Amino acid sequence: MRITVAAICSFPVTLLVAAGCLTISPRQTKLPALTIVPISTMTTPPDIQREDGARRVNIPVDGSLQNPVWSPDVNSLLFTRFRGGYNEEPADLFVVDLGSSSIRVLISDGSGNVNLPGSSWNPLTRKIVYSSSREPHDEIYLVDDYGSPGDEVKITDRANMVAYEPSLSPDGQWVVFESHELDVEDNGIIVKYRIDGTMPYQDLTNPNEDSRQPNWSPAGDRMLYQKFSDGQWDIWTMNSDGTNHQKVTRGSGDKTDASFSPDGQWIVYSSNESGLAFANLFIIPVSGGNAVRITRYEGYDGAPSWSPDGKKIAFEAYPGDPDDSSGTMLWIIDVPALYQ
Repeated sequence: MRITVAAICSFPVTLLVAAGCLTISPRQTKLPALTIVPISTMTTPPDIQREDGARRVNIPVDGSLQNPVWSPDVNSLLFTRFRGGYNEEPADLFVVDLGSSSIRVLISDGSGNVNLPGSSWNPLTRKIVYSSSREPHDEIYLVDDYGSPGDEVKITDRANMVAYEPSLSPDGQWVVFESHELDVEDNGIIVKYRIDGTMPYQDLTNPNEDSRQPNWSPAGDRMLYQKFSDGQWDIWTMNSDGTNHQKVTRGSGDKTDASFSPDGQWIVYSSNESGLAFANLFIIPVSGGNAVRITRYEGYDGAPSWSPDGKKIAFEAYPGDPDDSSGTMLWIIDVPALYQ
């Protein structure tokens, strides 16, 4: 079922922005004080549920809302807001409270700040990892999950190599990301790097291949990524040291935007397999096998993230082809009981 939503007029609402630079240990439970910052944005959109059971997340922010990531307590979503339309920078990072629909700005500096779905919000270190296109070129940054714009710390720094699509190890000490030469868009390499800088950059995939969107497994021993081969994208896994590469998905169609279930037994991804006009979401065992379609939408569903309690998947959706559109919105669907 395609859903058409009428334009909603601008209206001043309240944005919540965490004040000051703050580090939260895993044992802390008290949240920091918040600064109230009035901005002009949209009124909260009405509740909408699709025929497949997916529910729209009510977020009073305009732009293209993409790449949802669950908070460790499952009460909030981190997401990227592209201001100019689907994948059109500049882009900012926001966090929305799922109970109140209140939003707070995490990163907003006029450049392209983008998080990857999956393991971008670490429950132990309370850090969020993302890439930014600020000068001189794209690199990886970290920020406290209750930090403010300006609190971020640059992690990677190489003159002739760019860094995108980062994911954190479960212990929060390593980052894995896609990299390629500056001004070259092909031949993505999956690279691993220790956040404290005590170890050199480690290439995990072949530089003659095109591999992207890595995500760390919950146990930390495996990673998944997507690789372009034979004219299409497929999902692969490997050990965290770059050995034992295994192809997970089969058949025709592109398979992208993959992330693990919290028990590490399943992978959720977006695909136009089975002759779909637009990608929907599928679940497959981490060892491969038969994939099961979990969204049934005439439009596009992508960028899924599995909730830490295993019960829900958040994703982006658009009623058609999102490319060159005004952008996607965020949705949540319940995970079938078999995969929880």
